[in-house]
Amino acid sequence: MRTEFEITDGPLDVAGVVGRVADTAAGAIAVFAGTTRKSFEGKAVRHLEYEAYAVLAERTLEEIGTEIALKWPQTIGLAIAHRLGTVDVGEVSVLVAVSAPHRREAFAACEYGIDRLKAVLPVWKKEVFVDGGVWKENPEWERERGGEPP
Repeated sequence: MRTEFEITDGPLDVAGVVGRVADTAAGAIAVFAGTTRKSFEGKAVRHLEYEAYAVLAERTLEEIGTEIALKWPQTIGLAIAHRLGTVDVGEVSVLVAVSAPHRREAFAACEYGIDRLKAVLPVWKKEVFVDGGVWKENPEWERERGGEPP
């Protein structure tokens, strides 16, 4: 399986990530793109801010890639990218792209990739609203550690 993992402070390119997993043996490419929405729980969002220790975060993405390779050995390509810094409304903050011979495997591996990322990736998110901001914990992160979400 070809893999590419990236933690970056620059914009994420959906077409570029898809191109990295494209292959003539693939009958399907599944893509998840997480974007900054304009409101959350009735509050207007200004932007999101992400922080991470990039070396550890990239290592964690590689571990997720290994898990995917074991669960879906027919996977042809996998690319996961996460953006750091300020991500404005409408911009992409995370991408997962998977190519496989068939759509079911591509969809399943892609969904697993984003779910695992949300549960284990050491990236911290601050939601900045027009009237202040708050650091957020993912409920998936809490469940991974045996607790319930707040």
